[in-house]
Amino acid sequence: MEEYKDKLKIFKALNDETRLKIIDLLKDKEKCACVLIEKLNIAQPALSYHMKILLESKIVKARQEGKWMHYSLDPYGINDAIFEFINTLKIK
Repeated sequence: MEEYKDKLKIFKALNDETRLKIIDLLKDKEKCACVLIEKLNIAQPALSYHMKILLESKIVKARQEGKWMHYSLDPYGINDAIFEFINTLKIK
């Protein structure tokens, strides 16, 4: 059902230990992909996979600087994720 697509993206983004670690690493400031790769001890393709999911959920935003991507938490996306989660819990 179309109405659940955004919720599914958010739940998928939060349903993985590596993605939760990425969110934790980004909580204080923007980080270069190179820093995330080093801190998580993962390969670049693995980081790209996880970042694609986080970007689709709109919890994280990205900008390119030279050859590297820089990632940060998106406060608007996080607010939307919280709102979607709360709405999922509403009892009718």
